[in-house]
Amino acid sequence: MNSTNLTPDEIKYQQALKRVKRIKGFYTHLMVYVVVNLGILIANYKNLDANENFWRWQTFSTVLFWGIGLFGHALSVFLPTVFLNKDWEERKIKELMEKEKQNKWE
Repeated sequence: MNSTNLTPDEIKYQQALKRVKRIKGFYTHLMVYVVVNLGILIANYKNLDANENFWRWQTFSTVLFWGIGLFGHALSVFLPTVFLNKDWEERKIKELMEKEKQNKWE
């Protein structure tokens, strides 16, 4: 369906659908993060030697770095974008379409 033929309500619906998919993607990412990291932590705990300490860097490095990525994902989904917002996207799309039009052989 061409976006020029859409009514304002259809455009709003498409935007809401896109937002819902982004939110769903974040929650899926969050669930995978929790399940996988719990599995890693449990496996690390069960495989400890008698004199090994559970509270060490190697045990929690995956949780930490993946958590930083998850935090970035959350920011991109739930915070309004200040620098690269919808207006910027629209301007960039128009700019790229104009460049493409100028580069075509006629």
